[in-house]
Amino acid sequence: MKKEKLNCYENYPKWMVFVSNLLNILIYAIGFYIILGFGLAYSVIYLLYVGFLEVKVLKKSCVNCYYYGKRCCFGKGKLAPLFFKKRDNKFSKHEMSWKYLIPDMLVSVIPIIAGIALLIIDFSWLILILILILAVLTSFGNGFVRGQLACKYCKQRELGCPAEKLFNKNKKSGK
Repeated sequence: MKKEKLNCYENYPKWMVFVSNLLNILIYAIGFYIILGFGLAYSVIYLLYVGFLEVKVLKKSCVNCYYYGKRCCFGKGKLAPLFFKKRDNKFSKHEMSWKYLIPDMLVSVIPIIAGIALLIIDFSWLILILILILAVLTSFGNGFVRGQLACKYCKQRELGCPAEKLFNKNKKSGK
């Protein structure tokens, strides 16, 4: 199968970095607020978990990415060199599975489950609305950012991206 040539950014426009990060910040903030219903300590643990995942991406993925030292759609290519040295351990050859994404999915799933529990304990329209907003941001918001902003113009995708291989497995196999 012939691979189509992509129109890639060497450095993503700043507005795309802003939109991508705004989405993540909104997801984290809503998650924090929902979990706050169980106490500040749980919300802080949630933020520590989010921070751990962000550092893990910088340390495991960004150091191997084409955008290391450059402005990727999430701005992490510029951030990674401040903390970690560039590596090249065949990023494009890395295999990713759905199991690998479970920790990332928990960023939204945990607050949604916590919010449902809060609704059962003491119904609140605010919590219900925040759960719905979180679900929309996580599904459609992430889908838009990744599909229309990030991955669509990514040079690493052209070179070989484990996530692209996972998400487009059915398209490539003709299913």
